[in-house]
Amino acid sequence: MIATTLADAAAAVGGRLAGGADPEALITAEVVVDSRRVTPGSLFAAVVGEHADGHDFAEAAVRDGAVAVLATRETGVPSIIVAETAGDAAADGTGAVVEALGRLARHVTDRLPQTAVVGITGSSGKTSTKDLIAQVIAHAGETIAPPGSFNNEIGLPLTALSAELATRHLVLEMGARGVGHIAYLCGVVPPRIGVVLNVGTAHLGEFGDRATIAKAKGELVEALPADGVAVLNADDPLVRAMAERTRARVVFFGEGASADIRAQDVRLDPAGRASFTLRTPDGDAPVILRLYGEHHVANALACAAVARELGMGVGEIATALGEAGSVSRWRMEVTERADGVTVVNDAYNANPDSMRAALKALAAMAGGRRTWAVLGEMRELGDASLAEHDAIGRLAVRLNIGRLVAVGGREAAWMDIAAKNEGSWGEESVLVPDTQAAVDLLRSELRAGDVVLVKASRGAALERVALALLDDGADGAGGAGGTGGVHDAAAAGEVRR
Repeated sequence: MIATTLADAAAAVGGRLAGGADPEALITAEVVVDSRRVTPGSLFAAVVGEHADGHDFAEAAVRDGAVAVLATRETGVPSIIVAETAGDAAADGTGAVVEALGRLARHVTDRLPQTAVVGITGSSGKTSTKDLIAQVIAHAGETIAPPGSFNNEIGLPLTALSAELATRHLVLEMGARGVGHIAYLCGVVPPRIGVVLNVGTAHLGEFGDRATIAKAKGELVEALPADGVAVLNADDPLVRAMAERTRARVVFFGEGASADIRAQDVRLDPAGRASFTLRTPDGDAPVILRLYGEHHVANALACAAVARELGMGVGEIATALGEAGSVSRWRMEVTERADGVTVVNDAYNANPDSMRAALKALAAMAGGRRTWAVLGEMRELGDASLAEHDAIGRLAVRLNIGRLVAVGGREAAWMDIAAKNEGSWGEESVLVPDTQAAVDLLRSELRAGDVVLVKASRGAALERVALALLDDGADGAGGAGGTGGVHDAAAAGEVRR
């Protein structure tokens, strides 16, 4: 973070100093919401989460080196106190501390006029594309991007606050739980380049229909300045239509002939990794991706469009794309065990679009080997849940996946029944009640050379299956655990939309 006095920070967030805070004391390190991450010079934001109240850890944070605590009440330590409001402070009522984080992030990033801010949204692929863009444009200057899916009203300002004067690029993922959320995030850190990947069926239960999802995602391009750039997926009609909603210059990416940045001659190698010819207005170049699955071609094209706008040449972009790898955990992580079993851990999250992409990647990776799809429920689909789970079960059969292991309750049963109804499947599809049952089945039946995909919505915790297969005897439990700060998903800054 740019060095900022407590007096300056308090003025920026509309707060007051308390607890003996020195107005001239400098915030020089990270702003954090987890007291375990405090280092000397940090500012600790006492967010009230679902399972913990950050105010309870204020003393520990200062003892460990925090210069002050951003809070709504005095705790006996140096603090910036902000008043709670009656309204929805940060787009969804998460409170005054979260709203203050946003104001502080805006104050700091306004002091970085030479930093290009790139915002990314879409129903699926946001995190993978964010990781790809960050790796590629790092070749053109110092780049900051969030870890994992820090894409909400907590994670986005925390990422922005880590920027320094030397930062040339700030890459921000923007998630939404409803209309207005992305507009709020754009107000916290205004983007100059906005990328919209797709409008899918994820979280239909919350949004209601794809038109409403498109309305929410399009808030990103509406927020762009006249001298900004909207990078839009020409292959998605709902995204393409967003060109009418922005005053910024529009650049289309896709595989169709009308795209400005497009892919031709897309091929998959025996491991399921894509190669293609990258075509741009400045020339062409061959690209060979290290990432698994054809769906990464679209992500790579979006990345190429951003990199070109930031001054990189087509050859440099192609080389950097070929060097980029998977960064965020549990997203198409491919590991081969000593016995030849390949485990594809894509268990971080799932929606119908990403589930289809993962199954197609699994089929491409088969190469004559037996394939397993260990699938759990896709959450927040509302009235579309039955149809979407049914479709995934049927797709597994149509792609000739060797074995389907449906894990969980009603939604998993829908996939299992659909698979059995689609073809002559009997033993090829099995329903198991939980992750341990899935692990037990796989341990008893896997053989050398098998390829196992593990995927479900985050709440199903199917990463336990993948981790158990990779480390016999480990339970693979995810999550932060422990004590000392705010550790629920919201406080971690992840929305997963």
